[in-house]
Amino acid sequence: MTTRSARRTRRTTRTLQVAGIGAAALLALSACSSSDSSDSTEKAKGSTASSSPKVSGTVTVFAAASLKESFTALGQQFEKAHPGTEVTFSFGGSDSLAASITGGAPADVFAAASPKTMAIVTDKGDAATTPETFVRNQLEIATLPGNPDKISSLKDLTKSGLKVVLCDKTVPCGAAAQKALDASKLKLTPVSYEQDVKSALTKVELKEADAAVVYKTDVKAAGDKVEGVEFPESADAVNDYPIALLKDAPNTDAAKAFIELVRSPEGQRVLTEAGFLKPTS
Repeated sequence: MTTRSARRTRRTTRTLQVAGIGAAALLALSACSSSDSSDSTEKAKGSTASSSPKVSGTVTVFAAASLKESFTALGQQFEKAHPGTEVTFSFGGSDSLAASITGGAPADVFAAASPKTMAIVTDKGDAATTPETFVRNQLEIATLPGNPDKISSLKDLTKSGLKVVLCDKTVPCGAAAQKALDASKLKLTPVSYEQDVKSALTKVELKEADAAVVYKTDVKAAGDKVEGVEFPESADAVNDYPIALLKDAPNTDAAKAFIELVRSPEGQRVLTEAGFLKPTS
C-alpha cells in the first residue's frame, strides 16, 4: 500500500508540474499577443494621423454665382470641421472670375459653371490639378410670383411687350440659354444682358423684368420671390461645373481639403438639395 501510494503521489506531482508549465506558456503567449495588438493599434493611429494633416488658415474660393448658397453652407461646415480655418468666397460670372485668376488674383480654388470658362484658366497654365466635374445645372424660366403673364414655354418669352432678361452670352447661363434658343429656332431680344445669373434673377425679384432664363438652383434659392417654369429645351443645354486647385494657391492643403468636401457624399447631398444634378460619371 505504501509503495502504490508513493507512485500515485509522484504521478500527481508530475501532472501538476506539466499543467503549470502549460499555463505559464499560455500566459506568455497572451501577453505577447496583447502587446502586438497594442503596437498595431498605435501604429494604425499614427498612420491615420500622418495621412490626414491638420489644415489651418484662409481658403480663398472663386465660384460661379449660382453656387453661392450651397458653397456658403459648405464653407461653414468646413470651418466647423477644421477649427482655425476660414473660407472666403468671391462669387460672380465664371468668365469674370477666370479673367481675374489669369490676371494674378490670389485664390486657392476655382469652381466654374462651364468647362469653357474653366478652360480660360487651364489654357493659361493656372490650374494645378485637372478640373473635375462635381455637379451639373439645368435652366429654368423665372417669372413673377403667380406667373401673371401665363408663360409656359420658351417660345412664350418672345411675346411682344414682355420684358425678359438673359445672362450675357459670355457667361455660362447666357451661353446655355442661347443654345436652347438656337435649338428651338427662336429669336429673343432681352431688355438687358446681365453679367451673372444672380443679377438676372434679381431683375425679376425687383419686378424690373417679367421673366429671366436662369438655373433651377437659383429659382429654388429665391423661394416665393419668383415662380419657376420648366421647358424641355433645357435638357439640351445642361452645364457641367468643374472644380480645380489653382497653381499659385496660397493654402494648398486647405484648398485640397475643401475640394474633397465638395466631392464627398456630404458635399453632394448639400448640392443636390440645392437643385444641382449629379455628374454623369
